[in-house]
Amino acid sequence: MEMWTRWIFRLLLISFTGAHGLSDFPQNFIMAIRNDVNPVTLTCGAQTDEAVIWKFDGEVIEDLDDNIKQRNQSLILSEVDAPMLGEYSCWRGNKMISSTYLLLQEDEEEELDSLLRCRAKSYDCEFSCRWTSSGYTAVRLGLGPDCSEGGKSCQWVRRSDQHPDGGLQFKLSHTLMPYAEESTMMEVTAEAIKNLSIFRKTKRFYLRDIVQPDRSKIVRCQEVGQDLNVTIAPPSSWSTPHSFFSLEHEIEYVLKDDGKTGRSSSSLVPKKISKLRVRSRDPLVLSAWSQWTPWKNVRAWKKNPRLSTNRMLPSGSLDRCKKRGKKSNKKLC
Repeated sequence: MEMWTRWIFRLLLISFTGAHGLSDFPQNFIMAIRNDVNPVTLTCGAQTDEAVIWKFDGEVIEDLDDNIKQRNQSLILSEVDAPMLGEYSCWRGNKMISSTYLLLQEDEEEELDSLLRCRAKSYDCEFSCRWTSSGYTAVRLGLGPDCSEGGKSCQWVRRSDQHPDGGLQFKLSHTLMPYAEESTMMEVTAEAIKNLSIFRKTKRFYLRDIVQPDRSKIVRCQEVGQDLNVTIAPPSSWSTPHSFFSLEHEIEYVLKDDGKTGRSSSSLVPKKISKLRVRSRDPLVLSAWSQWTPWKNVRAWKKNPRLSTNRMLPSGSLDRCKKRGKKSNKKLC
């Protein structure tokens, strides 16, 4: 009875204060299913013929009942529920042999797509993922079958930074060849802890599905007949060579006369516009569009003033004026 009273008190702490939230993943833990008919077995880290004792959150487990049984050096837990969650440690005398956290598989059926958003700036060997929920005290990501299958060889990745838009930022590296067609999906497994419950799900996708280029750069605008020819440079983060990893651009502009907007999928836009902006994407896989560049004002084309023939100019000054005028007036944005 005393033990159950202590566990009920622990349940109240977990429910109302979240006092047992973990700020990082313990080195050893077991994930149990609530009220599962299959018992959970905790084993001592080293086999020994000597007697061992088990502690629960630092306190010796003295009153065993139907849900907790010790068999030699192992501890058998059945019908696991919230009050039984925490740290179980095995001791021989004053020496701790091993420690294992018992965590509960989260019951919520929340989809991973709503919690984890991944993006690749290019086809290079790195991409990033953003964990959007703030309700978890520890989060980690793993890439590959070793992680999705729960293998011990999984190389888990902790957060690299706080995302500017909120949430946690992760950077992951892959070994896909950028010049080869993808035939296998990538597998990103997320584990997250909240109040001694653990969320664990795997998200599968092709790299091409998460490619979204950074903003391109508007280099110049040049008058060509009744149009402006807009020169656009790929972002510095985009894969090279650009002749192989091409980008298509879409230009949005505002007309001077009536303020209406229009769009062009070529490099030519009407000459009489006040401003423009650009976005880009991979045309081969129809990737997500980049964000729009900031609006860029378009200056009016100014004719060079005629020079008076009645005034004598120094030798060569007329040619220099023409060159300066041509250079300054040619670039309109």
